[in-house]
Amino acid sequence: MSIFTIGAILVGLSALFGYINHRFLHLPHTIGLVVIALCASLSIIGFDLIEPSFQIGQQVTGVLRQIDFNKTLMHGMLSFLLFAGALHADFPALKTRRLTIGVMAVIGTLISTFMIGGVMWFALGWLGFEFPFIWALVFGALISPTDPVAVLSLFKIVKVPDTLQAKMAGESLFNDGIGVVLFTVVVAIALAGGGQGGPMGAADIAELFITEAAGGAALGLAAGYIGYRAMYGIDEASLEVLITLALVMVTYALALALHMSGPIAMVVAGLFIGNRGVKYAMSEQTREYVLTFWTLIDEILNSVLFLLIGLEVLVVAENLDYLGIALLAIPVTLFARALSVTIPIAILSRWETFTKGAVPVLIWGGLRGGIAVALALSLPDMEYKDAILSMTYGVVLFSIIVQGLTVKPLVERMVR
Repeated sequence: MSIFTIGAILVGLSALFGYINHRFLHLPHTIGLVVIALCASLSIIGFDLIEPSFQIGQQVTGVLRQIDFNKTLMHGMLSFLLFAGALHADFPALKTRRLTIGVMAVIGTLISTFMIGGVMWFALGWLGFEFPFIWALVFGALISPTDPVAVLSLFKIVKVPDTLQAKMAGESLFNDGIGVVLFTVVVAIALAGGGQGGPMGAADIAELFITEAAGGAALGLAAGYIGYRAMYGIDEASLEVLITLALVMVTYALALALHMSGPIAMVVAGLFIGNRGVKYAMSEQTREYVLTFWTLIDEILNSVLFLLIGLEVLVVAENLDYLGIALLAIPVTLFARALSVTIPIAILSRWETFTKGAVPVLIWGGLRGGIAVALALSLPDMEYKDAILSMTYGVVLFSIIVQGLTVKPLVERMVR
């Protein structure tokens, strides 16, 4: 099946399911797509159990397997989604709260990673599953960061106070990049320990982390400046849209080739263009063109991504042996999220004032999404991959559907 045909199917299903949701379910658009796609997947599984001769599930799964979810998201869609999210972010608000955002993105992610890794390793061992600590830590690293795509889509349906929204948006944008870098480091250690490469020392780990994180930030800043200077000297709306599109694609391709963090590069470049570029390098007409273009890109790719999350159940459901530990991972992840929020806020409250109800909203509003699934799918084939993928999917579905649908009443109760 050609790439165009697969794309046509995904966009067509996104439009169809979006229409069904808008007319009948009235759920938030992205959550509605996940719910309908999940119901469609479960219906196919149920039909195959009743009438296995048709093998509908096998045919649909065959199509889904032609879509490399990891490469589709991490090597393609994510660059556009992160740039669009950062482009629309309130940079002055993020700058004012940079201490809180930085501490929660770095310290909070580390706390959550080690808490989830430690608790899951102990719990799985107690339940009789042989699961090495380093691979439990890999799961902790990929599931700890809140997903900026899911969190930013949340603000379209939930009115959060500006100060709290800036902290949630900033944390999700930056801890995503930090989380991907941390995941890369932990996987490298796990593979080295498993005989797939030489042993990694502290210097190797530090070099990998600095190259990924600092290199990505530097690349994003340089690309943002180049794009800004290119747009500063002209006033041609369609060309300036093309410049931003080229900036995203070329910069992300360079980050992948140079083994730097593409997500961090996209966030930095998006913030630069969204702040200096929009303010000084664009006329009013160009600004409207550029922002409208990236809003549409964001909406379309979000729809396809959340549709894929719901449909990928067909692939994950082929192995139900890990359903129990997938359910166990949900409260463990929430507990770790609670610690990763309350500890930094307890420390930062000496210098900063937090919005009423900030802690429960930050805990419950820290959604996980497609990035965690893509990272789990990127793992090499080994005996622990199915367990990690099942746990990841359980947490992501709970996060998007249960947390996503209940965070609005929580905000209204705790903040207003």
